[in-house]
Amino acid sequence: MMRQFMMLFAGTFFISLFVLMMQFLWRYVDELIGKGLSLEVLGQFFWYMGLMMVPQALPLAILLASLITLGNLGESSELTAIKASGISLLKSLRGLIIFSCLIAVCSFIFQNNIGPQANIQLRQLLLSMKQKSPELEIPEEIFYSGIPNCNLYVQHKDLDKGMLYGVMIYRMTQSFEDAAIILADSGRLQSTADKTHLKLTLYSGEWFENMRSQELADGASVPYRRESFIQKVILLDFDNGFNLAESSGIAQMAVGMSLPQLSASIDSVRRSADSLGRRVADDMRHTTFALPPMSKADSLKAVAKAEKSTINYDTLMSRLTPEQQRDILQRANSNISMAMMDTEFRGMAADECTRRERDYKIEMVNKFTLSLTCLIFFFIGASLGAIIRKGGLGLPVIISVLVFIIFYILDNTGTRMAKQGAWTIAFGKGLAPAVLIPLAAFVTNKANKDSVVFNMDAYRTFFMRLLGLRLKRHVASKEVIITDPDYKRDAERLCIISSEIARYSEAHHLKHLPNPINVFFRYQPDHDIERMAAELEDIIEDLSNTRDRYILSYLNQYPVVSEKAHTRPFDRPWLNKTAAVILPIGIVLYIRMCRFRLRLYHDLKQIIRVNGQMTERINQISN
Repeated sequence: MMRQFMMLFAGTFFISLFVLMMQFLWRYVDELIGKGLSLEVLGQFFWYMGLMMVPQALPLAILLASLITLGNLGESSELTAIKASGISLLKSLRGLIIFSCLIAVCSFIFQNNIGPQANIQLRQLLLSMKQKSPELEIPEEIFYSGIPNCNLYVQHKDLDKGMLYGVMIYRMTQSFEDAAIILADSGRLQSTADKTHLKLTLYSGEWFENMRSQELADGASVPYRRESFIQKVILLDFDNGFNLAESSGIAQMAVGMSLPQLSASIDSVRRSADSLGRRVADDMRHTTFALPPMSKADSLKAVAKAEKSTINYDTLMSRLTPEQQRDILQRANSNISMAMMDTEFRGMAADECTRRERDYKIEMVNKFTLSLTCLIFFFIGASLGAIIRKGGLGLPVIISVLVFIIFYILDNTGTRMAKQGAWTIAFGKGLAPAVLIPLAAFVTNKANKDSVVFNMDAYRTFFMRLLGLRLKRHVASKEVIITDPDYKRDAERLCIISSEIARYSEAHHLKHLPNPINVFFRYQPDHDIERMAAELEDIIEDLSNTRDRYILSYLNQYPVVSEKAHTRPFDRPWLNKTAAVILPIGIVLYIRMCRFRLRLYHDLKQIIRVNGQMTERINQISN
């Protein structure tokens, strides 16, 4: 089992890693295409991208490998043989559980030591690749804007000679007044040796340019220059080299830190937030209001004195001149504006500290949750594989994708809401484990007890009974019959059942509406129907050993009698009373029960009719 699991784990790991890498690459393909990147740069990009995706690929690989391994064992009946020998499922999976725990520990160590460096290198490469100038590929009859401060139009290109024909260039320097238009019959474009400039050689053309000067007064005419040339060489700025961006800012991101670094960063952010709060408090106490430090008693005395004062500020303002009033209002407005701007700036700084602290905490929790997901996915995959008992890459792949999609949606939603501050970090990052751990415990318990969780016939029967749909009887002829049925005794029993059904129908009046009080509050079990139904099923079981095709046909005409649905909605009395109080539900259940009473009435008539045909046929066989 361990050998098969390890082989499948190795294969599914690389498949999962490849799928996740392609999904990540698809997000940035538009920004990276056409940059003329070397194979060395692309190799580094894929290498660091693969390292970054390892922690996400491990849980998916464990899930798929455990599903296929246990599915293959169940399909080949090896799992049945293991259980038949007295070894439980959890005991047989002990080696795989230890191996999964080792993978979870390795995943945590990888995320704490190798993952941060891989994230830093990958983001540094991504930033450098985005900043790199695009590969120069000038189209025909389209204005090309890939060269800085220049729009180039080419009517025709000769790739063999490297010539451009019908060249038109719009050069923009400082403003629209400095624009230059260059027309040329042909030209040649080459890159310099250091790949920082483009050498454009033009033949047989003209140069039109506005000579804007700073000394000209407003409204003066703009000087204009026109130049005709036979050959002219122009140097254009175009850095086509690959320069690695700085990684100092990237290293401060949460994904580029280990647990000790994250803990130190959280302490640093908290100290910054505390110092900011103390500075705000000091400024409000001394600068904004210019209030000296005072005790609580002094503060109360000052408030009482202010309440007793009868200063009328409108009267004071009216004694001032209009210029003084305007001056005071302007200064007050200026002070309020500065205070608001200062408050907004400090609020932004406080929000930034809170955001950074949330990011660090989320990344710390993420290192543990991804490792825990390896164990959760193993128990889900192994249990589902033991229950479904289907190997290969068909059904296991579908189930793995569904489980991983559920985990991905829950984890991403929780992480995003926690980063925004709408949810707490514990709730956001614990959402996916809180859903998957009970699921893993449920399927593990069912697999250990050999429960038929995925028996579609059982679910179909349950929902048909819940919705009141009729179940059809299927009695087929047996190829080997050990004991023939006792026709004479069965015929006598059928006659007795028919007479009992007739008396039951006269006594219970199934076509009449029942008393709601008796239905919901005074339940009385109907043991007569239960006894007759059990007696009828015993007769059908005995007659199913017959070789007569007429009797088999009559057996399939017997309805499947519902024994309790015509008496009350639920088995538990408190559920019946609760349903009666909730009027819409109680009315629906009452109508449903009346429908079952009518169906029982017709079923009893059908049983009497089939009993007569069956008795007649048995008499013919006996004669």
